[in-house]
Amino acid sequence: MSGALWLIPTPLGAAEQAREVLPSATLACIEGLDYFVVENARSARAFLKAAGTTKPLQSLELVELDEHTPLERIPQLLAPIAAGRDGGLLSEAGAPAIADPGAALVAAAHEAGIMVRPLVGPSSILLALMASGMNGQRFSFAGYVPAQPQARVRRLRELERRSLREDETVLIIETPYRNRALLESALLALAPTTRLMLACELSTAAERIVVDTVAGWQRAKREAPKAPVVFGLLARGAAPPRN
Repeated sequence: MSGALWLIPTPLGAAEQAREVLPSATLACIEGLDYFVVENARSARAFLKAAGTTKPLQSLELVELDEHTPLERIPQLLAPIAAGRDGGLLSEAGAPAIADPGAALVAAAHEAGIMVRPLVGPSSILLALMASGMNGQRFSFAGYVPAQPQARVRRLRELERRSLREDETVLIIETPYRNRALLESALLALAPTTRLMLACELSTAAERIVVDTVAGWQRAKREAPKAPVVFGLLARGAAPPRN
């Protein structure tokens, strides 16, 4: 029989927060594992130490899976689990396999008939949605928008039209150094009545969540921080037609 693939959330902030933000059942599962597929071995070791594993770190087997890992390597990473050994999947921050290269491992596990077991822990996307006051019955995650300014504006307008048509909250993420450019594009592209959220450094001491209309954002002249942020938008009323 094959082992199980455990999907292990990690803190959104420093690794030292592991025992503060993860439930005891998740911490207990970590303690029982010695094989991990990780995005970065160094930060994974720091997390496992903070999570309180009693096993010597050098005795743990950590293999890396990141955005550059070729798909043909996935079966090799899964092989110990297919052979009967339980393994854990770790993301760099938050829930694994969501906006994360680990999704390829999870897909391969299902194809191989391996049991996949998700564990409870922080997800920046769900925390942002919870805190937004926007539509939690119908929402989508659009990932990253284009880096090129004109393409970014076009994409934001497409997402706004979809939000208006479907009464749908749309969530977006961006690399911290492009947060300011994304906010500027949103204030240019979106209708004044559209609600816009920035949820910054969730579940950390620096957490900040601001929700306002686009017009309100423009009046307040707020800035986007260079930190992990989830953006959200929800269109209200009749958005003007745009090309």
